Amino acid sequence: MSQIQQQHRPGPPYAPTTASVGGVPSVIPDVPISAVFIALYLAFAATNLVIFRTNNRRGHKFIPSIALFGFCMARVLTLVLRIVWATRHTNVSLAIAANIFVNAGILIVYIINLIFAQRILRAKQPTLGWHRSLRTIFIALYVGVACALIMVITALVVSVYSLDSYTLRACRDIQLTSGTYLLVFTTLPVLVIAIAYLLPRSPVRERFGEGRMITKVIVVLLTACLCIMNAGFRVGTAWSPPRPVTNPAWYHGKAPFYVFNFTLEIIILCILTAIRIDKRFHVPNGSNQPGHYSGRVESSAGSIGDPAVEKERKGEGSTSHNV
Repeated sequence: MSQIQQQHRPGPPYAPTTASVGGVPSVIPDVPISAVFIALYLAFAATNLVIFRTNNRRGHKFIPSIALFGFCMARVLTLVLRIVWATRHTNVSLAIAANIFVNAGILIVYIINLIFAQRILRAKQPTLGWHRSLRTIFIALYVGVACALIMVITALVVSVYSLDSYTLRACRDIQLTSGTYLLVFTTLPVLVIAIAYLLPRSPVRERFGEGRMITKVIVVLLTACLCIMNAGFRVGTAWSPPRPVTNPAWYHGKAPFYVFNFTLEIIILCILTAIRIDKRFHVPNGSNQPGHYSGRVESSAGSIGDPAVEKERKGEGSTSHNV
């Protein structure tokens, strides 16, 4: 678009001139599809809330369950905004809000999966897993996710309030950098699991939660693969040359949008909810050093946690650790 045409665009905020994944929603098919996904997310939100409250009453505090509840509710809001946008195509502010929530919600799952991988590392390699330097690295990684989200939101908002070509290029660069960081972040659970198993076996390795360790590893790796697909699709489409809104590529269509975003997320929720992560990945409250997972050292919270988990830990090495 020429500079003269740019200057005559209605706004601000200015409607984008390049194609985006999912495009502008329409009543058919976006509203029915979004309604189905809303029902699914509400079901998973209710399930995880019930699990959290039930466990909490027993002194079994498992924060990832309430985090998944928050993720599901954020996705409900995302889809509600998309439905409203389908009936108000000219509302650029509404489009901005919808796109922000599409980018934000899944980050909760990225973080939860790395936390689970970190727990496996601490159980298999306690000395390394609890090392202060590694703790600092993980904290920095989590802060990096928050920074990436803030930068994406800022760049997205600035880009629709400016016509300056330099500003628009800078906003695109910020979005590409943040998206690439998040893609790398989704691969970290695989790296952490590899380190936990490739290093020599620790003589003080521990167990945590219920079930066999290999089952926990499979859950983390499977979830990581789905997260990588999600982030990889986002980054791949972002790095592709921009196309006019009137000539989108195949990956800008509605089917890729719903498959690589919400469908993958529903599969992840099915996995995490069905295998009861609140039991398999539970650790004693206040765990902060080697020995806390196995109960050799009492945690600072003074509570070992859920009785069922404690029974499982006392049976370490027995045949009760089944899938």
